[in-house]
This record gives sequence, structure tokens and C-alpha cells, in this order.
Amino acid sequence: MEIQRAEPGDAGEILTLQRAAYVSEAQLYGDPYIPPLVESLQQVRKAIETGVTLKAVDGGRIVGAVRGTLAGTTCLVGRLVVAPDRQGRGLGTALLRALHERVPEAEAFDLFTGHLSEGNLRLYRRLGYRETRRERMDDHLTLVHLRR
Repeated sequence: MEIQRAEPGDAGEILTLQRAAYVSEAQLYGDPYIPPLVESLQQVRKAIETGVTLKAVDGGRIVGAVRGTLAGTTCLVGRLVVAPDRQGRGLGTALLRALHERVPEAEAFDLFTGHLSEGNLRLYRRLGYRETRRERMDDHLTLVHLRR
């Protein structure tokens, strides 16, 4: 497995991977319209062109991805995705570590996840992220914001 910078031509495969990876989150929160599931191909392509998007490639297949966007000296981390058949094998950890290394100018890394996403929260805490605040979105979702 190799982690590389994504290119605009990867947008379709990354979007497919993203949708597959976020189905379990949609089920967890009872909401099939969460942003990662309704994002367009053009939005994914633009994110690749304007930020740092890394992909994990194994045998020619993209099996994971993560995005980072610099806002001042803070890297906003988003859309960490791992193929459902590859989850639980350290790919998410490897992708986040690679993002930390490839954005050395960032003094902080910020991200968020849902309050019920215990696996995500464990991963982020293990990598040094600490909760900064909670934001109630509606009856079934509270966003947990974390910083490293």
C-alpha cells in the first residue's frame, strides 16, 4: 500500500469510496443525506485541486483518502475514508499521519465527527487530537470538534 497525492482524475473513484465508507455513518445517525453522501463529483474534484488530498493505493485500487485545507496556520481535516473491506487495519491512522507530515506549515489540525462515532473518536484521540467543543446540530446529531 502506498500513500500518494490525489489528482483531479481520481475524483470519481474517491467519491465512490467516500459513499461506500459513509453508509455506516448515515445508518448510525438515521440520515441518508449526510454531506459526504450527497457531495458531487465536481465538489470532490475542486477539493483535490484546491487542497491537499491524499489517497492510499493498493494494487491500483484507491482504498482510502483524506483531505486537508489550510486556513491560516490550521489544517482543516475532512473526509477521512477507508474502504469498508479495509477498515480496522490501520489505514486511517496511516492517512492521518501522512497528512500531518505533508502539511508541515500547519500549527494545528482541526476536524470533527459525530458524537456516536466511537471508532472515529478513539482513532483521533489515539493520534493526539483533543476535544475542543461540541455543537448540537439537531436531535440526533452533535458534532464533536477536535484539535491536534
